[in-house]
Amino acid sequence: MTPAALAALHARCFDPPLAWSAESFASLLREPSVTLLDHPSGAAFALVRLVADEGELLTLATDPALRRRGHARALMIWFENLARAQGARRLHLEVAEDNHAARALYAACGFAPAGRRPGYYRGADGAPVAALLLARALDGVAGGGAAG
Repeated sequence: MTPAALAALHARCFDPPLAWSAESFASLLREPSVTLLDHPSGAAFALVRLVADEGELLTLATDPALRRRGHARALMIWFENLARAQGARRLHLEVAEDNHAARALYAACGFAPAGRRPGYYRGADGAPVAALLLARALDGVAGGGAAG
């Protein structure tokens, strides 16, 4: 997927100011530690960063018309397996406190609360929304762990 295509899908998934621009995607994709995981259907993607023994989910987007079909779950398993293959021992991410669907996905994938940043995001109405920090230790078993 091109940076423009990533930005277009991201904009369908997130209201401003949370939607990222094509320039933001292009900049991130130039970083050697950042990997794009794009679902074969073209309906979803994840952008991840792998550094030393940690993996970070930067963003995950699934076309709203194609949700609840396992695309995001498949990307999370891909992320976990890629992280394991590159020696990661821990995964982490941030999620808006009011994003209940994403929080349910991450919990099902074995992520647990690790912190909270009050007022980190702004909702579409401008109201502050906390970011929840979630983390998951990788136990070294290949193949999908808790996300499988």
